[in-house]
Amino acid sequence: MFKENRGEVLHGILLVVLFSFSAFYIAGFDFVRRLSLSPLVVGILLGMLYANSLRNKLPETWVPGIRFCSKTLLRLGVVLYGFRLTFQQVAAIGLPAVAADAIVVVVTLLLGLALGRLLRLDTQTALMTATGSAICGAAAVLGAEPVVRCEPHKTAVAVSTVVLFGTLSMFLYPVMFRAGWLDGLSEQGVAVYVGATLHEVAHVVGAGAAIDAAGGHAADAATITKMIRVMMLAPVLVAMGLLLARRGTTAEAASGKRKIAVPWFAFWFLAVIGLHSLLRGLAFIPSGALDTAVDAINAFDTFLLTMAMTALGAETSLDKFRQAGVKPFLVAGGLYVWLVAGGYFVAKWVC
Repeated sequence: MFKENRGEVLHGILLVVLFSFSAFYIAGFDFVRRLSLSPLVVGILLGMLYANSLRNKLPETWVPGIRFCSKTLLRLGVVLYGFRLTFQQVAAIGLPAVAADAIVVVVTLLLGLALGRLLRLDTQTALMTATGSAICGAAAVLGAEPVVRCEPHKTAVAVSTVVLFGTLSMFLYPVMFRAGWLDGLSEQGVAVYVGATLHEVAHVVGAGAAIDAAGGHAADAATITKMIRVMMLAPVLVAMGLLLARRGTTAEAASGKRKIAVPWFAFWFLAVIGLHSLLRGLAFIPSGALDTAVDAINAFDTFLLTMAMTALGAETSLDKFRQAGVKPFLVAGGLYVWLVAGGYFVAKWVC
């Protein structure tokens, strides 16, 4: 990429940086926080606004800088996401949460592909949509993008389904708890249900806090359950890369080369989780200093992921959304029914 004029490439990167700072500012508004819309989601919306307004009025030479953000910075952001997780969290919540997460992830991915085939939706869009619903929303979609290697608008469509149904769940689950619809679950079961089925970490935190306010105790355990689900991103990406190469759905396979797309950043993601876990277990490291350092890394990582989302949005026009049609949302809707209804019985069974 840097064989291009470096000044022009930097112009594209700085444009994305500007939009990303704006996304953080907007995400701080009270009504945006109440909707639990993270800077990542605001960033992709700003990117799409740019794609449908100013994109044709700015130099095409800026495009490599935008693509650098949507490719290289995206992988770095996924790797650093590992500092939000530790293996100690897995031990704290126990086997039921691991089992529930594994069942939800596997069934959601397989069901998403089946629904996509039933509706004659292309495999890439179906897989991206299912990955967002199965693991951790927008972050999972971003993680899958380098493996699936789909067009940017398909990534944006998948993120849109996460925003729609994840936000709906954040408000629905507390209502279900207050109405007594979750009375068949134990206290741990409610936490596992929330953590194993909601899309985004922010959605889990928001729903868990609302349930706690209504007399439950779900927030902490639900968040840990969700983080265990996030850890499953790495093995899923590896399996995805192998299967896509075997089926010939990647660009290389379609051209006859059949190269296996090994997502090396997924292994670095696991390595970072291991490093964070190790640091948390070292008694001579002051916990306050470690918390400060990790918080700084997580803030930087959120900004990188916001830049990646903004860049993806900048390559997504409304025409491409119209081209995608309603099918991705039908697939996401079917997955949503499974998560709400099927997830209940999974949580009840494992707990």
